[in-house]
Amino acid sequence: MDINTGDTAWVLASAALVMFMTPGLALFYGGMVRTKNVLAMLMQNFVCLGIVSVLWGAALYSLAFSGSGDLIGNFDLAWLRHTADQPTGFALTVPPIAFLAFQMMFAVITPALISGAIADRMRFAAWTWFVPLWVIVVYTPVAHWVFSPSGWLFQRGALDFAGGTVVHINAGIAALAAVLVLGKRRGWPSHPMVPHNLPLTLIGAGILWFGWFGFNAGSALGGNDVAATALVNTHMAAAAAMVSWLLVERWRSGHATTLGAASGLVAGLVAITPCAGFVGGMSPIWIGLIAGAACAFAVSLKFKFGYDDSLDVVGVHLVGGLIGSLLVGVFADAAYNEAVAAAPGGGGLVETGQLDLLGEQLIAVGATMVWSFVLTAVIMLVLKAALPKGIRASEEDEETGLDLTQHSETGYALDRV
Repeated sequence: MDINTGDTAWVLASAALVMFMTPGLALFYGGMVRTKNVLAMLMQNFVCLGIVSVLWGAALYSLAFSGSGDLIGNFDLAWLRHTADQPTGFALTVPPIAFLAFQMMFAVITPALISGAIADRMRFAAWTWFVPLWVIVVYTPVAHWVFSPSGWLFQRGALDFAGGTVVHINAGIAALAAVLVLGKRRGWPSHPMVPHNLPLTLIGAGILWFGWFGFNAGSALGGNDVAATALVNTHMAAAAAMVSWLLVERWRSGHATTLGAASGLVAGLVAITPCAGFVGGMSPIWIGLIAGAACAFAVSLKFKFGYDDSLDVVGVHLVGGLIGSLLVGVFADAAYNEAVAAAPGGGGLVETGQLDLLGEQLIAVGATMVWSFVLTAVIMLVLKAALPKGIRASEEDEETGLDLTQHSETGYALDRV
């Protein structure tokens, strides 16, 4: 394929937008923790940019996108060599190294999402072990299964436009496994642990919304009509989900909150991610309305079942990812993307009356959840046993705060000026 300069410019810009999402996520999460843990939260996100990027260039890009294996790739493209070679099964109109960069930013943000669940209590040293192990053992195989044309879920016909299974379900179910091994924050849920800086959270949510245009529309891998459709769908779903979350809040408590607005729009962004380039018309609005309301109810499940998901990663990313991935099987329409016509059943239930695609989406969702949950739990248990100080901050360190005990810094030094 000839390189198209317009496509190249869009994919490079999209890679930069997705990179910007990780600092946005850090601010989104950082505003929701207590003052004494804000730097620790930011650092857990920022360090992913370092660790995952190095591993991606060294080997993980190759394992995800080269070779003909249905479970994992090979090392043909490792060590940033042969960067002009097309990844297996692709016919890119952009330089392959641009595709490498774009996919690298997906790999960076996925483990960062998990940090919100384990906030306030995981040792930074343990986190820096967890991230590389998780991205090698959990993320890379799932990315190969779903995104690579040789992957077994791709071969079966499962559709995931921009990462509903690979990113959001993967990280969401991993978050659940991690908190079950790590345990609850001391004092939760009897003592309130309210966000310390909601303006920071809203700024982070705005950055995420902005960056998500690159996340979803960039996944068209070109400046074309599919990219334009994905961009509009992304915005509509986020807007609709924010509205439905706020309506649920208003009905349940009598108030529409700023935290609810931020959480709702993110729920919509999560849900539209697997659908973005496969649906059109009113579908993204329906998807957003469903996701916003469902996730607003889902975040309260942690109190019913007793798992301490600090910043609602399970309720937003797992539940939102499940909704979006399954609704591909309902709303996918070949009129908006010719790739849908080649999917099982030729499209979603609404357009074709067929359940074939929904069945494949269920298989993809189930396989991802089992793989990620089991291996995440194993990684956490191994680190808990192997690290001299374990994976959790001591009771004294947790009481003092992770900013001082893990990083010897404070986020706010107002008493020193």
